[in-house]
Amino acid sequence: MTADSSGLGTKPVARLALTMSVPTIVAQAANASYTIIDRLFIGHIPEVGDAAMTGVGICFPILLAVTAFASLIGAGGAPRASIELGRGNFKKAERILGTSAAFLVAIALTLTVILQATKEPVLRAFGASDANIGYAVDFITIYLVGTVFVQLTLGLNNFISAQGKTTIAMTSVLIGTGTSIILDPVFIFVLGWGVKGAAVANVIAQLISSVWIILFLASGRSAIRLRPSNIRFNRVIVPILTLGLAPFIMQITECLINVVFNVGLQRYGGDDYVTSMTIITSLMQVVSVLTNGFQQGIQPIIGFNFGARRMDRVRQAIRVAFIAQITSATVLVSLLAAFPSVFAAWFTSSPEVIGIVTRMMPVFVAGWGVFGIQMGAQCALVGMGQAKQSVFLAIFRKIIMLVPLALTLPHWIGVTGIFLAEPISDATSGIVAGILFYVTYRSLTRGRIADDAKNR
Repeated sequence: MTADSSGLGTKPVARLALTMSVPTIVAQAANASYTIIDRLFIGHIPEVGDAAMTGVGICFPILLAVTAFASLIGAGGAPRASIELGRGNFKKAERILGTSAAFLVAIALTLTVILQATKEPVLRAFGASDANIGYAVDFITIYLVGTVFVQLTLGLNNFISAQGKTTIAMTSVLIGTGTSIILDPVFIFVLGWGVKGAAVANVIAQLISSVWIILFLASGRSAIRLRPSNIRFNRVIVPILTLGLAPFIMQITECLINVVFNVGLQRYGGDDYVTSMTIITSLMQVVSVLTNGFQQGIQPIIGFNFGARRMDRVRQAIRVAFIAQITSATVLVSLLAAFPSVFAAWFTSSPEVIGIVTRMMPVFVAGWGVFGIQMGAQCALVGMGQAKQSVFLAIFRKIIMLVPLALTLPHWIGVTGIFLAEPISDATSGIVAGILFYVTYRSLTRGRIADDAKNR
């Protein structure tokens, strides 16, 4: 099997980007559906649905933290492996894969022990009230048992996409999602397990997905194989971590933001506002499905051709990335802003909660069209291995802009300020990302042209 067996360096870029993005979008949709499906079912548990959904929503920062560590390794290692494939260095690509697997397991075990020991005080700190803490503890206790499966599924699936085998990567996730869709109603309603049933279904689904992914990567069908001899701690983890730091920060700060949101909403609005934000963030996951799917589909094209020094194809792929990110974000948030009550009714029948979502959704999503610029820039910068710039953009939006705004605006304008912090941060960071990408890309292009001229 050759490094370019999927046409990363030969097929027309726009068509290749579409071919690779569709399966990753489906895979992202399947990944997001774990949380969304849980909330859809839980929200309709008779009599306690809203309280149970709020409790599960309080757990979301912990789920994000687990996912963030998977991204630290998977989203850092897979682009590195893709670049090495472009250079024809299969052995190093396989070392990157093996080292990533070892660290994913180690991180998963560490997270499980720490979070199981501290779950109740952590959930209280995250905004849980007496009305929903029981549901939150029930869900997270079982969910954490499957942390290692989540880490392996999310982390290693990136290495399948990095080979251009996005259909296989899609299948990996669909297997788990299908399992969850079947088991959720059975465990929640038929067996009467409630939120515990949702957590059990999640663990089983992630277990099945992780086994599928490991079996594929260990087989001869994979361009880079997961070999037991490579599953060990290795110095190659350093460049993996430097590149994975940006997506890690993006997600771990999302965890922080969810905590800030929940605590602020509980203080200035109460449980109904926490429930409303749970619904809004669930719907925003649908938007992220497209943006993240495009990113995972296009990044291997950028990484492979950057490693192969085919800058014309890199340029074409970057153009496609920006168009896809900006267009998809704008179209989807426009739909959410136009019909918020319709979407809210999927999750709850409470008129109070539906009313809050109807008022606040248009405010919350107002900056996402401009934020598409940052998503395009992140896609290109990570694909080209530009870790420092990617990390800066991640920190700028979440830490420098969003958290301070979410903490200060409510003091002046009440609970609306928490929702308003999002579009201000999105629009500002989109503009900054566009400028930073332009400067970085010009510098890289000039450097490559100069190097090529010297080597002639």
